[in-house]
Amino acid sequence: MNKPACQPTFFIPHGGGPCFFMDDPAGTWTQMAAFLRGLPKTLPEPPRAILVISGHWETQGFATTDSAKPDLLFDYYNFPPHTYELRYPAPGAPALAEKVADLLKQQGYQTTLDKTRGLDHGVFIPLKVAFPEADIPVVELSLDKGLDPALHLAVGHALAPLRDEGVLILGAGMSFHNMRGYGDPKFTQPSQAFDQWLLETVTAPADRRAEQLTHWAEAPAARLSHPREEHLLPLMVVAGASDKPGTRVYSETVMETALSGFRFD
Repeated sequence: MNKPACQPTFFIPHGGGPCFFMDDPAGTWTQMAAFLRGLPKTLPEPPRAILVISGHWETQGFATTDSAKPDLLFDYYNFPPHTYELRYPAPGAPALAEKVADLLKQQGYQTTLDKTRGLDHGVFIPLKVAFPEADIPVVELSLDKGLDPALHLAVGHALAPLRDEGVLILGAGMSFHNMRGYGDPKFTQPSQAFDQWLLETVTAPADRRAEQLTHWAEAPAARLSHPREEHLLPLMVVAGASDKPGTRVYSETVMETALSGFRFD
C-alpha cells in the first residue's frame, strides 16, 4: 500500500439535530449542507479513517469508541419519527481507537476504550452528508469533562501523527452555540464580534493561536456565544494538531447568528 497523504484537520458545524434530513422550506441548512458535501473533494485523497471529536460526549479523561460496528445514538429530542430511523453503517476502527489511546497515554492523559458506545449525532449527522457511502472507518473521541482549552489543544498536538497515516481528524461542534440566541436578532452583533475574533485567532501563527484559544473566554461576546464551551472545544483539538495558520472554509449567518468552519493544513 502506498504511503498515505497527510490529511488536514477541520472544525465543522454539525447543524441542529438531524436538520439535513428534514424538510427545510426556508433553506436554513442548504449552504451548510453544501459545505459538508463538498468537503471530501478538498482532501488530498480519501482518508484511510476518520477520527471525530464531538461536542456531545464528555468523560473523565478521554475515551474512544472501540466497536467494529458502532451503533448510533439518537441523542436529539422531539424531531420527526423518520429521523430516528436514519442509518450510518460505517465500520469502526478498533486499531485506530487503540492507537489514539496509546498516543494520549504516552503523554500522560487518562484514556479508555469504550466498546459499547455508539456514534452520537454530532458525528453521524455531518458524516452522513459529507461521506454518505459510509465506507470509511470512524472512531469518536470524547472531550474531557473538565473542559480545559489548553488540555484539548495539547491532546490535538499528541494526535497530530495520525494525519500522516491518512486519518482525517474532524472537530464537530458549532462556532456559536447558545440555544437562546438562535433566531434572535439581538444575538447577531455579538455572534459577529465573536466570529471575527475567532477568524483572527484561527488564522494567526500557531503559537499565538494557541495562546488566544486558551483564553477564549476573554474574547468579545465569548460567553454570549458559548454559555458552556463543549461545542467550541473540538476546535481546540483540531487546531492543536497543526502547526500552521488555519483558514476559514465556511462562513454564514444561520438563524440570525454568525457561524464559521475552519481548516488546518
